[in-house]
Amino acid sequence: MSLALDGIRVLDLSRLLPGGFCSLLLADFGADVLKVEDTGMGDYIRWAPPYYEGAHESARSALFLSLNRNKRSIRLDLKNERGREALLALVREHDVVLESFRPGVLDRLGVGYERMREENPALVYCAISGYGQDGPKRDASGHDMNYLGLIGLLGLTGERGGAPVQAAGQIADLGGGALMAAFGILAALRERDGGGPGSGSTGSGEGQLVDVSMADGALSWLAMVAASYFADDAVPHRGDLPLAGSLVCYRPYECADGWVTLGALEPKFWQGFCRGVGREDLIPTQFERPGSPAHEQVAEIFKARTRDEWEAFARENDCCLEPVLELDEALSSELVASREMVVELDQPGAQRPVRQLGLPVKLTRTPGDHARLPGPALGEHTEEVLLAAGYSQAEVAELLSAGAAAGPAGDRSGDRSGDRSGGQQDLSFRV
Repeated sequence: MSLALDGIRVLDLSRLLPGGFCSLLLADFGADVLKVEDTGMGDYIRWAPPYYEGAHESARSALFLSLNRNKRSIRLDLKNERGREALLALVREHDVVLESFRPGVLDRLGVGYERMREENPALVYCAISGYGQDGPKRDASGHDMNYLGLIGLLGLTGERGGAPVQAAGQIADLGGGALMAAFGILAALRERDGGGPGSGSTGSGEGQLVDVSMADGALSWLAMVAASYFADDAVPHRGDLPLAGSLVCYRPYECADGWVTLGALEPKFWQGFCRGVGREDLIPTQFERPGSPAHEQVAEIFKARTRDEWEAFARENDCCLEPVLELDEALSSELVASREMVVELDQPGAQRPVRQLGLPVKLTRTPGDHARLPGPALGEHTEEVLLAAGYSQAEVAELLSAGAAAGPAGDRSGDRSGDRSGGQQDLSFRV
């Protein structure tokens, strides 16, 4: 069975989470994703513990494998003219380039978007950065928390009067960067290629630059919050938002042996909760604030039962009440199992199957496949990719000996992975 993105070829020059997760989505649905890594240590996340023992040293990190199944790897030195020439040769044959350098880095190396477009006018070039390709913070470094702080989301997260609370998931990296990049790439490909018979869109045949700012993307998550502010000029503060802690009916509550969430926003759900606990007198207090007498009473009600007892209660009373699970509980839950959100991958040499999260999008006719390829060793496919690009065996050997390219980590052919000082991307990469 063909996959939805069969035939789409992606050069992924990014590292770590935002670009890695973006290209993972594309790869799981059939895109041919080629990681372009430096001739030093490559993608930093390759070396992050914990490890699956027995697998290749450069492909045993659980974190790396979680983002890089279904991909291949080539190593090029972009500070070497011949390495840049090899990159441009690959650009001619690919649909997409994905990168996450600081803006302008590839331009200074002579292989930026405009240069790549000369080689391939149909190229879709996606650049993920913290603050975008222009603007006052274009060149600033940053991490997920910095972006969330600057766009107001972090400041709105937490209890009134308390400190800002960091989320366990990387909202800006994933929701603001990876997902926006995947959407932008697919939108640009759709515009280039058209919509097929009957769509009325034949496609331009031209590529374009997709500029993804993780700050922009995370800010878009505040669409309704910002809309309210624009309409009434009332500045919200931490703990004031209806969906972030200001309502008795929509909060986490401590129970006898843990925590549960109550999401009874609609009157019918709140009424169901109140009637279920025998407290119809609380029905009028649905939208009171934390700290009110009603909140104190609801908090005491929750403390009187265990988490399991509240789960049983929710099965009998439709009120949007669910337990707060620890990660191990969530990953072993019936919900996660039934949705195939934990999968296994056979990684060469690993002493046991690699367990990972599954595909979050389910297509009925062309479902994705998490196990087409294992995670690649660093530079595992350098020679085969260069040969397929038209280089002769002798030319490939010359590139390797000159250090313009490198074979698998540990191979003496131009390998510098043992020098953990990194490669050409170290001074220019935005995490």
